[in-house]
Amino acid sequence: MAEFKAEPQYAMTDLEKSEGETAMNGHHDSTRPSQAEESVQKPAMNPWMDPKAFPDGGATAWFTVAGASACLFVSFGWINCIGVFQEYYSTHQLKQYSASDVAWIPALQRQPKVFFMLSGGPFVGKIFDDYGPRYLLIVGGFLHVFGLMMTSISKKYYQFLLSQAICSAIGASMVFYPAFSCVSTWFFKKRGAALGLVAAGSSFGGVIFPIMVTNLIPEVGFGWAMRICAFLILALLVFANLTVRSRIAPTKRPFSPMAFIRPLKEPTFLLVTGAIFFFFWGMFIPFTFIVEEASSHGMSDRMANYLVPILNGASIIGRTVPNVVADKVGRFNVMIVMSTFTTIVVLALWLPATGNAPIIIFAALFGIGSGAGIGLTPALCAGISPIKDIGVRTGTIFAISSIAALTGSPLGGRIIADAGGSFKYTIVFAGVSCAIGTALFVTARFTVGGMKMGKF
Repeated sequence: MAEFKAEPQYAMTDLEKSEGETAMNGHHDSTRPSQAEESVQKPAMNPWMDPKAFPDGGATAWFTVAGASACLFVSFGWINCIGVFQEYYSTHQLKQYSASDVAWIPALQRQPKVFFMLSGGPFVGKIFDDYGPRYLLIVGGFLHVFGLMMTSISKKYYQFLLSQAICSAIGASMVFYPAFSCVSTWFFKKRGAALGLVAAGSSFGGVIFPIMVTNLIPEVGFGWAMRICAFLILALLVFANLTVRSRIAPTKRPFSPMAFIRPLKEPTFLLVTGAIFFFFWGMFIPFTFIVEEASSHGMSDRMANYLVPILNGASIIGRTVPNVVADKVGRFNVMIVMSTFTTIVVLALWLPATGNAPIIIFAALFGIGSGAGIGLTPALCAGISPIKDIGVRTGTIFAISSIAALTGSPLGGRIIADAGGSFKYTIVFAGVSCAIGTALFVTARFTVGGMKMGKF
């Protein structure tokens, strides 16, 4: 497999040659541009940014997409079933704790960047840029599976926190980053579609894992339910290790904290980071509380537990179709439309919903809207980043936004407790947060394309 090495941005060889000839001859033909002028006028495209340098297909590229989708299945897909664990822990092992306390376990695991990932996310990206995906996938896979195996024998709050919320989540972080970063190196024109297929893996995981857990716990108990899920994750991670490859050869560079801070000096990057922060702050609240909220309105436990698979099943549409459309009409344009749609669905549908039918409809529509938010985020990041720095910059943008995912659900749980068990103000908090994120996406789009209507 051919890999690209670092090249200077401009082709200096012809320029230096022309200058040498001019110095020897003492003159040049004034009737046509010199070789030096032609060289300056026609800079050689950097292979990291040249659209023609991206294969946009081929067996290795599509196998990377398949393996990366498996990575999302076992990382973000596992985390997408947190609503099931929120409800189960609240009524079983951790029933003596408040909803806010229990929410910290799924909150710490939800974004596979949070807690240790909060500071570790950019460093995972740095490891990817320096060494490629292999070590991250191997070590991350071990930690993710080991953490879930330890969760299967946990009894106390701190044990769940250490095993599921920290160990497993760190492993998920190390699996999550290489998936998106590797695929971005293979695709340019079809990048949105390719990343959408990768993100769809998390939707499939979010459908299958909740159904597995919900049905396995009554049959084999909590411990073996977790172990069976862990073995499935292990098998998919073996496949990912055999297929995920980066087109760009890793380039080891000295460690510098400024590598993580420098992108934030770019207005567009800063605005996108802020937009994702606020959007995630509100977006993950339904994932955590939709089961409990539906149960409070009289929905049966069995039906309520299927809301998470419904949400994640609908998100397959949201994580694929908008990405394909975004390659045609612009990623910022589609993100603005879908984040606006998500905000409206939360405030206009979930807030007043009390019956089974509107809550189920909300779960499906929210899955589509939030799926686009998750699927398009890596494409937006890649579109405003040099591909050689994709690991560090993706790590930076997700690590900052993970503060929102870390604090959103516990804040929502605290609001519920202060409101005497009412979910009303938590839903308002989610909707307003998504609205602020949408406004920042609009502002970022204007920094890229101004008031012009076009593909941005």
